[in-house]
Amino acid sequence: MDEQEAIRRLQAGDLSGLETLVRTYQRPALRVAYAITRDAALAEDIAQGAFLRAYERIDQFELGRPFGPWFLRSVANAALRTMARRRRQLPLEAEVAQGGTMLASADPGPAQWVEQAETSEELWQALGQISPPLRAAVVLRYYVGLSEAEIAEQLACAQGTIKWRLSAARRRLR
Repeated sequence: MDEQEAIRRLQAGDLSGLETLVRTYQRPALRVAYAITRDAALAEDIAQGAFLRAYERIDQFELGRPFGPWFLRSVANAALRTMARRRRQLPLEAEVAQGGTMLASADPGPAQWVEQAETSEELWQALGQISPPLRAAVVLRYYVGLSEAEIAEQLACAQGTIKWRLSAARRRLR
């Protein structure tokens, strides 16, 4: 079943549509949530909650549009709200202990795995040094692929603020 058919079924009350969407978007949702929170258990909770909210609000979704960006924005916003409630930086040690695997691709070869592990560790160390709003801007821009205008709309701030956040994040990540 394709994405649009799954959404049609879900809008008609058939839960088999949700199963298809979960299978397709569970890993990307975990990656987005984890990239912002840097806490695997918290990322799982956020992703699960996002799927429940998507189910509750599927009537608001416009058929014909891609589900992924709509859903992953919801995940990113939920992660940001969670981080704002916590108002503190989360430790990086948990991700380093896991070998930095949350952003790794599903099937890397041995040489790619070593390179990805090194890059992932460096990335997580760098991301650990910037604030959650800057991390969110980076994740939404470079992982989800949203434009600056779309990020501004989703995070309810000015496009200039997003440009500044991305610029500041890039500067700090260098």
